[in-house]
Amino acid sequence: MVLAKEESTEDKTVFRVVQKKVILAVDDIRLHLMRINEVLSPDYDVRIAKSAMAALKIMTSEKIDLVLLDIEMPGVSGLDLLEAINRGEDTKKIPVIFVTSHATGDFVLRAKEAGAKGYLIKPYDREKLTRMVQDALQEA
Repeated sequence: MVLAKEESTEDKTVFRVVQKKVILAVDDIRLHLMRINEVLSPDYDVRIAKSAMAALKIMTSEKIDLVLLDIEMPGVSGLDLLEAINRGEDTKKIPVIFVTSHATGDFVLRAKEAGAKGYLIKPYDREKLTRMVQDALQEA
């Protein structure tokens, strides 16, 4: 939550509360999570999960507006997590963008068939990540 100055007159200043969108970044590599946080935290409230199970726990306790998800993770893969998100009554409308090193057409096709809103290959351009997030949130 951020207080934003709305208007100012000689006798008063009015503030309004601006609620940042909440983005959940899921990746088993800390460096990738730190980079996502660095890029997006000025404009979004970024939550971090190092596993699919941790992500599901966060999603059941907080309102998440968008998920950035790696595919290759120990235990439960990103594709399996997306299927779980799509089955959840409270989570099925949350847009998901894959941010992954898997660049083959097979993974891209599987991600889109599973309902991903986007697919970004690491290493990625900061502006492209920001633009994909903005577009997915506008469509939601």
